[in-house]
Amino acid sequence: VLPFSTDKSGIRGRLVRRGSTVDTILTRHDYPEAVSEALGQALALTAMLGQPLKPGGRLGLQTRTDGALKFLLADYEAPGRMRGYASFDAEKLAALGPRPKQGALLGSGHLALTMEETGADDRYQGVVALDGQSLGAAALAYFRQSEQLPSYVRLTVARQRLAGSGGWHWRAGGLLIQHPAAAVEDSDAPEDDETQENWQRARILAASVEDHELVDPTLSAERLLFRLFNEEDVRVYRGQPITAHCRCSKERVQMFLSRFSAEDLDGLREPDGGLSITCEFCNTRYTFPPGAY
Repeated sequence: VLPFSTDKSGIRGRLVRRGSTVDTILTRHDYPEAVSEALGQALALTAMLGQPLKPGGRLGLQTRTDGALKFLLADYEAPGRMRGYASFDAEKLAALGPRPKQGALLGSGHLALTMEETGADDRYQGVVALDGQSLGAAALAYFRQSEQLPSYVRLTVARQRLAGSGGWHWRAGGLLIQHPAAAVEDSDAPEDDETQENWQRARILAASVEDHELVDPTLSAERLLFRLFNEEDVRVYRGQPITAHCRCSKERVQMFLSRFSAEDLDGLREPDGGLSITCEFCNTRYTFPPGAY
């Protein structure tokens, strides 16, 4: 994730380019294409929103809806560790056709963003309604509702066949810009014409980005930002590397199982009496021999 700002228009933003990380997470699950694309976008959005957190801070994005994509979760742990998974209804998904729009895939429900700052006892959660719109549109609604900042979000996911890679690989990209100076807490307050003009100009420039530019491995993030905002005197700051990382382990699973009685675990046992638990995030399977619990 690459933070940046512009001197002329006064915007702040973040650009995310994800290759091996998003490919690792998505290929672990082998979801249908539409589900993988939605989860890839959620991971890109969560990375951009979580980047400013101090080490140890966490940001989670979660959706719950009545659509074919019932549940979506992307989790960011600073600095730069990510995981995610999805739950979907195969019959509903098939009924939507081969290339469903994301709004139809999600349906109606809500999107929640939960933030835990390092060393803080409390956590902050913002919730916005989902009613047939995309994740990008829901994110804009969140910014209007929670931060009252003029914002622009662009998210894209694609599967590419890269030379010498031996197959198809997922890539994800995203662009977020905001204008702190254009925030208006009082809807009746007069708007500063110059500030609004600066915001509109920056937004038009941001909207000129093409989806293929956000996922092109031959186009560096710095060059893309210069291409978009060079007339705005763009400044690029130190980027945050992103890695696929799951917090699960056999010890954690053992601790989880120890909370249940033997009777509670009987329904989970396999024919030989053993137990097998699969992590929903990374798809790692943990097995325990008969008599272990």
